[in-house]
Amino acid sequence: MATRRNALKTLTGSALTLSLTETLARPMDSEKIETSNRTMPALKGNIRHSVSRWCYGSISLEELCEGCKAIGIESIELTGPKEWEVLKKYGLTSAMGQPDAWPTGMGLPNCWNKPKNHDTLVALYTELIPKAASMGIKNLITFSGNRAGLGDYEGLLNCMTGLKKIMPIAEKNDVTITMELLSSRDSHPDYQCDLPQWGAVLAEMIGSSKFKLLYDIFHMQSMQGDHIRNIRTYGQYFSHYHTGGMPGRKEIDETQEIYYPAIVKAIVASGYKGYIGQEYTPTAKDKPGMLESLKKGVLICDV
Repeated sequence: MATRRNALKTLTGSALTLSLTETLARPMDSEKIETSNRTMPALKGNIRHSVSRWCYGSISLEELCEGCKAIGIESIELTGPKEWEVLKKYGLTSAMGQPDAWPTGMGLPNCWNKPKNHDTLVALYTELIPKAASMGIKNLITFSGNRAGLGDYEGLLNCMTGLKKIMPIAEKNDVTITMELLSSRDSHPDYQCDLPQWGAVLAEMIGSSKFKLLYDIFHMQSMQGDHIRNIRTYGQYFSHYHTGGMPGRKEIDETQEIYYPAIVKAIVASGYKGYIGQEYTPTAKDKPGMLESLKKGVLICDV
């Protein structure tokens, strides 16, 4: 079964990154557009739609671009500089950018909460941030790393110290560094940034509008749920959202326990103007079936 961890291994450590972008024209000049031999209702425009590249790894990037254009999706995220030119050709962006590859031994489990990584990570983002800005990429993903014995306060201090070193260049280029909230109970055991409360404290400690959090609804369902309250309480710290069905990270439909329409309505009500990234593994393995699943996910979130 495809998992995000397997995708990380397959990509030899490619970072799961992020990015909000400049407004692009939506491909909806009429009330309906065609996709998968069916009509696609015009999207409401209250939320912007994205999809995570790794979930559709069996489809070529160009095929996925074509499918996204037909559905009305504006972004293919968790993509790096080598892929951004392809997205641009199709009038798409990357709502969450990432490096083409992480430095050896670094990435999701080994990142900012280890001071020994800071120099390498600062060099990585110092090069990546201007590249993202030049392509209109507004968000880049990052991670805390696993605890590996670190206490929460020590982890906060270590992350703050390292991340503050790249905030001036992020601010200069108008690019937000976004740390993902992930489940330490299940998918990513021992990961440190596993609750919005911890992430919000880190954001306050860093004190820059160019540091935010990625609220992954699938992962936070595993940790504590309470999504609407979290959005209302901590929404100011979130620059991006991910979907995913629970259990199993499957389709976000009536077969699973998270009711996405209510959550997305709360996101819209919070004043959020960014993207929601579909990050579930479709049950279908053929291209038409996968794109049909993606279309349904978008329509569920198009409140």
